[in-house]
Amino acid sequence: MNNPYNHINSLVHSYPSLERCKNDIIQAYELLRDSYSQHHKLLVCGNGGSAADSEHMVGELMKGFMLPRKVSADVANVFKTIDNEMGEILEENLQGALPSIALSTHTALSTAFMNDCHPTLVFAQQVYGYGQVGDCFLGISTSGNSQNVLYAAVVAKARGLFVIGLTGAKQNKLEKFCDVCIHVPETETYKIQELHLPIYHCICLMLEEYFFGK
Repeated sequence: MNNPYNHINSLVHSYPSLERCKNDIIQAYELLRDSYSQHHKLLVCGNGGSAADSEHMVGELMKGFMLPRKVSADVANVFKTIDNEMGEILEENLQGALPSIALSTHTALSTAFMNDCHPTLVFAQQVYGYGQVGDCFLGISTSGNSQNVLYAAVVAKARGLFVIGLTGAKQNKLEKFCDVCIHVPETETYKIQELHLPIYHCICLMLEEYFFGK
């Protein structure tokens, strides 16, 4: 296994302004690493561009990102015991996953809840339903004050999840619920988003290196 922390050094080299976030990024990675090591999962949400970032991050965690993630021989043998032909295809194509759910993707559930209940609590409802002690919740909000993300963070905290925030430079409401809040050094929305992407890519690379690196 290569050193996962090499990725944070590469990030700061490419984006020197993120030096001030380095320790918080490392802490967020370590919370996720320890949670995944105990077979827990990540719940992640945001609005607009941050919703897209949520789905993007989940895509990097749930399948191969930069490394191959072949299933183990033991798992492959179970598939082939059930059906040899399909088991061989599964062995060849399935990839190791770090369980992650983007809460913004559930259209039927979200629209039903927003129509029947309180629209601002849509993410909170999903955290309440999915969240278990030891899971991680990541709230992505450029302002750090998105109401639906804040309600979700409160529920996550109450349910015993670790709470991570990814925001802009300004002090905000989300940070008070977080075990770690990563403040990128920008205040304009699009500039904040431009720094969010390399940060969550870095975290995904670090996690992949730890769990799937040789």
